[in-house]
Amino acid sequence: MTFFYSLTGLLFFLIAFLIVYTYLGYGILAWVLVKVLRKSDEPPVVRSEYYPDVTMVIPAYNERDYLPAKLQNCLAQDYPAHQLQLLFVIEGSTDGSADYLEQQQQRLPNLTLISGTRRLGKIAAMNNAMNQVKTPITIFTDANTQLNPEAVSRLVSRFLPVQVGAVTGEKRIQMEGQEAAAGSGEGLYWRYESFLKKLDAQLHTIVGAAGELFAIRTSLYEPVEADTLLDDFVISLRIASRGYRVDYAPDAYALERPSESVREEMKRKVRIATGGFQSIQRLAHLLNPFRYGWLSFQYVSHRVLRWAVTPFCLPLLFLLNIVMITQPQRADNQVLTQDFWTSLLVAQLVFYMIAGLGYVLENRQTRFKLTFVPFYFVFMNWCVLAGFSKYCTGNLSSVWEKSRRAA
Repeated sequence: MTFFYSLTGLLFFLIAFLIVYTYLGYGILAWVLVKVLRKSDEPPVVRSEYYPDVTMVIPAYNERDYLPAKLQNCLAQDYPAHQLQLLFVIEGSTDGSADYLEQQQQRLPNLTLISGTRRLGKIAAMNNAMNQVKTPITIFTDANTQLNPEAVSRLVSRFLPVQVGAVTGEKRIQMEGQEAAAGSGEGLYWRYESFLKKLDAQLHTIVGAAGELFAIRTSLYEPVEADTLLDDFVISLRIASRGYRVDYAPDAYALERPSESVREEMKRKVRIATGGFQSIQRLAHLLNPFRYGWLSFQYVSHRVLRWAVTPFCLPLLFLLNIVMITQPQRADNQVLTQDFWTSLLVAQLVFYMIAGLGYVLENRQTRFKLTFVPFYFVFMNWCVLAGFSKYCTGNLSSVWEKSRRAA
């Protein structure tokens, strides 16, 4: 029995280390490595003579309400207008999107429209659109996001080094004063994620682009399987696996409102988690550090552990803690040992109670943000478990059901 409890205790600390490393340790280690290796974080200078032709691809299924603002936002970019092509893909839309864009085509010669009566899904639409792109750089952006006026210029400037194959912008959540827990938690998560992406880029490469805004060398695009759930992730990592870097341009950003509620955010997160497991299977070759080196290290540390390991570790950590409390009495320092394990269990219980309070406050506009981080942490990992269950059923669809955003 002594051996059993010793092994259980060792397993407990191993799992605890994995959890801490996944959410905090990797960021610290990456920061140290960047400093030790003296990686530069200086942004590139935009050269006036470097303005290649660019196509902005905007998938927009039933996004009629967003199209006027999106179109105006694209036209407001500080990039030379005659070198910026706009390609809207609205296959299957039934809300008048085609009529609106056809009207705009009469005054905008750089606007192209791909429409149709069948909804084939975002991936099929993107594959179809890329067959028509002739420019050396392609930028993907969502219809419901707003870009800063310098976004295109700043993305393009990152392609000056020939080893850069793709560039991702920054996703920012537009907060308005007091937000519901869902929105505040999402905003905090993306600020931390942006910090990690900056470190990733300085260390070697980004491991996964932001679908709201990312750019690629058009010649590097490979058609994606029609049932792919995370197209931006798969596209960018396949480019990285070919030896190119995926750079990060935090000064080019896409702004969007947070999810309307936790229910809407859960719908989005579960689908992302499902796509995460699908991606891990399709990108299994990236788990070979002898072939991919830094890319494998970053991919496992930043993505695989967060998607496929840590969510399963959390309930196991709790159960192991309970097992350690039940170990038999001994004559030595058993009281101290019991107090130690009891304290750890109480700490876990308090953490989950605070997360539960965050759930209760989820739709209330409050500044009591102490609950948001524990709540969103538990919420994200719960969504991963739900996504894993969905992935195991094999009932996957490339047709994305949009999550409603806050007004």
